[in-house]
Amino acid sequence: MGNAGLLYVGAVLFLNGLLLLGKVEAKAGAVFNLFVGTLQVITPTYLIMTAQGDTHQILSASGLYLFGFTYLYVGIGLLAGLDTTGVGYFSLFVAIAALGYSFANFHLLGDPSFGVIWLYWAFLWFLFYLLLGLKREALTSYTGWVTAIQGWVTGAIPAFLLLCGYWTHPTEAAVALGVFAVVVFGCLWPITRRGGPSPDAANTADAQGG
Repeated sequence: MGNAGLLYVGAVLFLNGLLLLGKVEAKAGAVFNLFVGTLQVITPTYLIMTAQGDTHQILSASGLYLFGFTYLYVGIGLLAGLDTTGVGYFSLFVAIAALGYSFANFHLLGDPSFGVIWLYWAFLWFLFYLLLGLKREALTSYTGWVTAIQGWVTGAIPAFLLLCGYWTHPTEAAVALGVFAVVVFGCLWPITRRGGPSPDAANTADAQGG
């Protein structure tokens, strides 16, 4: 059930990346954020209620609320035209919590691949904090690209492989993900900074939240 939810986390991150890049209208994106946000609150609640006291399962499920509340906050904020600082500072909380979940995956759950994926998410939500909380609009284009790419790399692709039973080499996956992040996100920085955010994307950043 959690893996199915991860697939749609990938979808909403991809959509929100396009929203930041000015390719998706804010209110249109809000609706899907509400869909996925609701799913990511129902899913961990079910998993925790049926965990029968399994602390590792409860730990894994609890992290899903960070995403669910983010997307609900974003969806409501986009529809209501709310200022983004609330989502921005909540994103700082999520970024810090994600470091803890990364540690847990490395050292408690024995899953280095998701240890790295949680580091991806910590980085992404920290970008949301800078962009939406501190209003660093020069980061709009970079954050949009990172968000869209992470939708596939940390959500859709791992979820599909897990659902099909092909996610069987977590250590190798962790190494590949680490190398990919350094190369791709490192190369994106000078490219997006040189081009700067488009006017549409900068205006979108004022109206949305990750």
